[in-house]
This record gives sequence, structure tokens and C-alpha cells, in this order.
Amino acid sequence: MDYTLRQLQIFLKITQKQSVTKASEELHLTQPAVSIQLKNFQDQFPIPLTEIVGRKLYVTDFGKEIAVAAEKILSEVDSINYKTLAYQGQLSGRLIVSVVSTAKYVMPYFLSDFMKANTGVELIMDVTNKSRVVKSLERNEVDFALVSVLPKKLKVNRVELMPNRLFYVANTDLKFKTTPTKKKLFEGLPLIYREEGSATRNAMETFISKNKFSVRQKIELTSNEAVKQAVVSGLGCSIMPLIGIKHELKNKEVQIVPVKGLPINTTWNLIWLKSKKLSPAATAYLEFISTEKEAIIKKKFAWIDSF
Repeated sequence: MDYTLRQLQIFLKITQKQSVTKASEELHLTQPAVSIQLKNFQDQFPIPLTEIVGRKLYVTDFGKEIAVAAEKILSEVDSINYKTLAYQGQLSGRLIVSVVSTAKYVMPYFLSDFMKANTGVELIMDVTNKSRVVKSLERNEVDFALVSVLPKKLKVNRVELMPNRLFYVANTDLKFKTTPTKKKLFEGLPLIYREEGSATRNAMETFISKNKFSVRQKIELTSNEAVKQAVVSGLGCSIMPLIGIKHELKNKEVQIVPVKGLPINTTWNLIWLKSKKLSPAATAYLEFISTEKEAIIKKKFAWIDSF
């Protein structure tokens, strides 16, 4: 047998995603390139690793065993690389972070200088919705998570990073002759929601329920970017985190409509399981945050104080 580490990486990703297409997207390779590598890897075994049933890819029992072995081999290779860097006096290892989708406007600024100073650290950042972030934390798949609402059922440690403010926003073409009532804004105009499981959606629904509004027309979209573009286009209005609309406000593509009871104020929290045994890279990152947090906020986020 003469398989390569790259073939092991590709096969493992295929088994994780249950799809050649999804594996190719995550590996930033073309689908034909991944298919060829899968075939070349398969040709070295007398037993099928995968099978196609009704256009869907399934991993055979034998393939699952090979995937487990591949993961162990790749883990050992990573360990060798990290030990080499550590022997050279460099911080090394993986730093795995899961963040809610809106936090993609926040987290990179709290990572950039740390990663520049520690080139031996490999960063993996997953951007998804709150329910999936909590699940990955619960399964101990990540070092840290960034959320604006703390999970109720998990025992976590936390560091408060910065405020998170949610405002009612609309397209700038929307004009009001008089100050609009809350009833008009929520019951007279289409309202755009995030998907189920989103912390922003939960905050919206809590505010609407508290005020006993009956939303006339509800539109649901599955990402903050999609909601923002829908507001810019005039499709509807929404309650959105200020942090995600900086450029649209500057370019006068959206407006903040004053509403009594808004903004909704929460806090971005960097959290990790209390039972988590932090790696050297994760421990170093916490030390970085404790010393650099205020400077990062002052340099990158001072603009939010004007709203």
C-alpha cells in the first residue's frame, strides 16, 4: 500500500461530510480532484470503502474502520508537527473556536494579533447558529465559544468581551411623516427574522411577545448577511445587532429607527466548559485576551459608543 497523508485527509473529510461535494468545498478543492483521490485511495483496498445508493454516498463498515484509523494517523502527524515547533520554542497546537453567526463581526479582531504572534498555532473557527455552537461546546469539540446568551444547561467559565446592541433597522428609503408607533413598525411593516435557534431571533421574539404585538407579515432568512441584504433592498425591517451593520450605516443604506425599549443590550461572552482541560494554545489565548481586550475594543470598536 502506498497511500498518502493527503489521501487520508480527503477520505476522512468525505466520511465526515458524507459527500464528495461538501468535502471538496471544505477542503477548497475541485470535486473531480477529490473524486480522483478517493478512487486512488480505494484502489489500494480489496474491500469497498464507500458505496453509492440512489445518488447518495454511504461509508461501508470497513470504510468507517479505515476512517477511524486515518483520524488517529493524522492526529499523530499533527502531534509530531506541534512537538517540533514546541522544541523550537514556539507555541503550537490547535485553537478551535465556535461562534454564533453575528459574532463573525467580532471574533476575528480578538484573534488576529494572537495568531500573528503565534504562527505555530492552527486556528479553526466555525461560524453557525447558537444551538449548534452550544452543541459543539457540550460535546467538547471546541476550546471556546462566543455567544451573547449564556447556555442554561452547561457549566461554563466566561470572559466578557464587549457589549452587543440590537436596534430596529430599516431601508433609508422608508420615510415617516411623524414618529412611528411601535404598533405600526411591528404590525404594519414586514418583519424579517433569523432562523430558529438564532440568539438574535430569540431576542426579537422576546421583545415582540413582551409588547404583545401581532406581526402582520413575517419573513425568515437563514443568516445575518441575508437579513441585512433584505433590509437594504427594502424587503422588510428587522431587529439587528449594531456590530453587523457598520458599513451599511456609513453608506446610508440602512437607518436605525428609534423605538422605546430598544436597543436590546446583551454582552458578547467568550465561554468554555468548566471541566475543560485547556491546551497550552488555549491557555495562552486566555492570557492574551486578559491583557489585550481593552486595547482591541478601543482600537476597533470605539465607534459603537456613538449609537
